[in-house]
Amino acid sequence: MGADDKIKNKAQELGGKGKEAIGEATGDEELRAEGQVDQSESALKQAGEKVKDAGAKIKDAFTGK
Repeated sequence: MGADDKIKNKAQELGGKGKEAIGEATGDEELRAEGQVDQSESALKQAGEKVKDAGAKIKDAFTGK
């Protein structure tokens, strides 16, 4: 995944934080929970990106690139 995916993941995280904050401010538990889910999904995607990046670095170290 490239920079576009990383940007999308970060946008999803920030959107989730916004939903959670609005849900808390308005007492809307469903919106708050939806925001937390968005943040969790984003965190998993970002972790996958980090694993993929680390794998590429290891591959490059062995291939000399």
